[in-house]
Amino acid sequence: MSIAVLGGFELCIDNEPVGIPLSSERVLAFIALNSRAAVPRALIAGTLWPDAPASCAHANLRSALSRLRDTGKQALDIGASEVRLARDAVIDFQHARSLAQHILDATQHGELEDLVDPGIGTIDALAADLLPGWYDDWAQLEAERWRQLRLHALETLSETFTAAGRYAEAVAAARTAVHADPLRESSWVCLVRAHVAEGNPSEALHDFGDYVQRLGSELGLYPTARLCALVAEVYAAASH
Repeated sequence: MSIAVLGGFELCIDNEPVGIPLSSERVLAFIALNSRAAVPRALIAGTLWPDAPASCAHANLRSALSRLRDTGKQALDIGASEVRLARDAVIDFQHARSLAQHILDATQHGELEDLVDPGIGTIDALAADLLPGWYDDWAQLEAERWRQLRLHALETLSETFTAAGRYAEAVAAARTAVHADPLRESSWVCLVRAHVAEGNPSEALHDFGDYVQRLGSELGLYPTARLCALVAEVYAAASH
C-alpha cells in the first residue's frame, strides 16, 4: 500500500486509489509525516483538533479511525495509546525527503555525482509541494520545512549540473525551484548561470527581465547586486 502526500493526498492499496473521509485523510497524513515512529493518540488528537476539549478531540480521532473501515485500516497499526504506519506502507515523502537531504549532505563531501543520476528523475522527485491546499497549522509547518529543503537541494543540483556541463538538467532543476518560489532570488541566479554557461545570453536576459517584473510588481523590490552583477557580465560579453 502507498500513501502520497506530495502534490496532494492519496491512499492506494494494490495500486488502486481508496477513498476515505477527510478527517481520516488528516490522520493518515499526520502519521505519515511522523515517519515510522509510533504516534501517541493524545498527540494526534491535540494536533488535529487543537480547539476542541481533550475528550472531544479523542472522540474525533476514534471516529476518524473507525471511518477508515477495514480497507483503509490496512495502512495503520492501531494500538490503545498510539498509532503507527503499517510496516509495508510506502510513503512518497520519505523517499523525497531522504533524497533532498542526501543531496545536501553529499555536497559537503564532494560525493554528489553518485546521487544525481538519472538527473531528470531526481528533479521530478523534488518537484511537488507537500499537501497543497491544506491549511492546518501542522500541515503548513511541514510544508514550509519541505519547501526550504527541496529548494536548497534543487539549487545544489542546478549548480552541480552546470559545473558538469549538463545544461538541460541544470536549467530544469533551476526552473523547478523558480516554479516553487518565484520570488526566491537564489533560484533565479542558478537559472541565469545555467543559461550563461550553455551560451544562451538571450535566455538569461529574458529570465532576468521576468524576475525583475515579478519582483517589482509583487514586492516593489529590485534584484540584489549579486544578480545584477551577473547580468551586467552578460551584457558586457554580448557587446563585444
